[in-house]
Amino acid sequence: MSAGQAVFSGWMEIPRSAVDDQARQHAEDETLAALVSQYAGTLYRVAYSVLRNPSDAEDAVQEAFLRVLRHRDTLGEVRDQRVWLIRIVWNIVLDRKRRAKTRPETDDVAELARVLPSGGLSAEEHAAAAQHHAHVLGCVEQLPAKERQVLMLSAFEELTSVEIASVLGITESSVRSRLFRARNLMAGLLNHERQ
Repeated sequence: MSAGQAVFSGWMEIPRSAVDDQARQHAEDETLAALVSQYAGTLYRVAYSVLRNPSDAEDAVQEAFLRVLRHRDTLGEVRDQRVWLIRIVWNIVLDRKRRAKTRPETDDVAELARVLPSGGLSAEEHAAAAQHHAHVLGCVEQLPAKERQVLMLSAFEELTSVEIASVLGITESSVRSRLFRARNLMAGLLNHERQ
């Protein structure tokens, strides 16, 4: 091989570190895509439960995933991605809520009722389930804000008391007492509606 060919072949070779970086980047992109696919609906429901506006909730979810994208090198260190993502979106929506104190908290819950899952039902069963969801969410809407937040994270997002305490930045005993009050209030509201 001539000296010119050796130099030319050296230009054509891709350094091993560049291949490793590309493979790592591809793996990170796939991980991020999987997070978006798996948790976007959950994060939307959490954001909507606080912001009460579909477009604001979508913006908050987008901002959460942008923050994840900026810090994607730490994804491997996260023990529970679901709780981590919920905490990110929770902090985002609380910041937005603080900045926009003018929006009332009792907006319509129809959008949240629309995104609640229900599958394998007939049209009549689907209509009855949707009506029941709307009724339950209407009762949830009547709860005080602190109790409503804890109940939403527990019942709809199925977080444990420890996870809720982490998301809200309160003690686990506060979570349990708020959840106890919320359940008692809900029972009273649902029993009152039946009578």
